[in-house]
Amino acid sequence: MYPKELRYSKEHEWAKLEGSRVRVGITKFAADRLSDIVYVELPSVGAEIKFMEPFGVVESVKAVSDLYAPVSGKVVETNAGLADKPEVLNTDPYDAAWMLVVEPSNPAELEQLLDANAYAAHVGEGQS
Repeated sequence: MYPKELRYSKEHEWAKLEGSRVRVGITKFAADRLSDIVYVELPSVGAEIKFMEPFGVVESVKAVSDLYAPVSGKVVETNAGLADKPEVLNTDPYDAAWMLVVEPSNPAELEQLLDANAYAAHVGEGQS
């Protein structure tokens, strides 16, 4: 259910180490709970984000939720397509709907995140 190669925050973000950079998004659990996502606000390229501090906002027809950084660092890329098609977060949260690519200032922070099994337990779901 949750990709095993990712790390997860208790706030429902995922992080994927890709070489020296980290790709970031929200989990399917979060997208499903928000339901119809209508807007995403992300930081600009060059912005510095800090571990477990808000970096943006996702808005659905039901709620507005802060996005929390699973790693500190400099934003080197954002998914501009989410501005026009935020609903992709509901259908493809792990691939097409990634949010940021970060050049981490402290990659060891990733070790503080949950693995897939621990995240599944955190949200009360079994991992297969």
